[in-house]
Amino acid sequence: DCNPSLVAHWLGGTRSRVEFRNKVVHIGGSEDLNPMQMLLAALAACDADVVATHGSILGLKIERLSVEAKGHFDMRSYLGLEAPGSGYDTISYTVRLSAPGASPEQLAQLRERCERSSPVADSLSRQIPLKLEFESNT
Repeated sequence: DCNPSLVAHWLGGTRSRVEFRNKVVHIGGSEDLNPMQMLLAALAACDADVVATHGSILGLKIERLSVEAKGHFDMRSYLGLEAPGSGYDTISYTVRLSAPGASPEQLAQLRERCERSSPVADSLSRQIPLKLEFESNT
C-alpha cells in the first residue's frame, strides 16, 4: 500500500493504539516502544528488509542480519520549553551481516541499496511537507 492511512487512538497517559486496516499496534506507555523509538525501529526494520531482499536477488545466503539504529533528541520542546526542535538531531545506523561467500562487490551493492532503496531512510533524509488539520467537537 503506497498511500497508507493510519489512525492513532489515545488510551491515556503516553499510550496509543494505532490501527491500519485489520492490524493494531500499541505505542507508548511503559510496556511498548514510544513514538521516537518506533521511528528508529521503522528505519532498522526497513533496512533489514532492503538488505534481505537485495541479498536474495544477488543470490547470497544470509545467516545473520541485524540493523541497529541510534538517535538523539531534545525533550525540552516536547515539554513546551524553549528549544531548537523536538525531533531527532542525529540518527545513525549500523547493518551487521553474516553472508558467507559474499564478495566485496556484492557487499558494496547492498550498502548502496540501503542508501538508495530504503523508503524510511529516504523519508528521514529529506524534508517532507506536513499538513495538519485540527478538528474539535467542542
